[in-house]
Amino acid sequence: NMSPMKLCVPGDKLCSAEDCIPGTGVYLRHGYIYSSLAGYVLRKNEGEELPVISVVRETETQLLPDVGAIVTCKVETYKSFRPGDIVLAKVISLGDVQSNYLLTTAENELGVVVAHSEAGAQMVPISWCEMQCPLTHAKEFRKVARVQPEYLQA
Repeated sequence: NMSPMKLCVPGDKLCSAEDCIPGTGVYLRHGYIYSSLAGYVLRKNEGEELPVISVVRETETQLLPDVGAIVTCKVETYKSFRPGDIVLAKVISLGDVQSNYLLTTAENELGVVVAHSEAGAQMVPISWCEMQCPLTHAKEFRKVARVQPEYLQA
């Protein structure tokens, strides 16, 4: 199992050498394990008595969400969303690394956060199910997230 991701910088004291086995991106000094990279701290139990502690750069991590996590996603469906929309959704089922996650936008707070019209303008929500282009005033159906206005600044 993996603990939540914690950011660290080189020289951060991560744990006692009695509590963890040093992995990659770390070094052992005076009985403690320190970070040798800026990145995320990973603790993995791989059958040993002690967890292996490593530091990986952001590009190397696959930040896999948990069931119930609220995530941002890009869309490929058409009724309530359009490709390119930025959507706030909740993870309801995990896939493996190759597969997709099952997401829901059933709650009021979830749905489209940012959408652009065919004219390329950022659309304005006018109801829970419609957004409007400020340039052409064309309306498009969207499942609009009920979020605070400060979150709509892309």
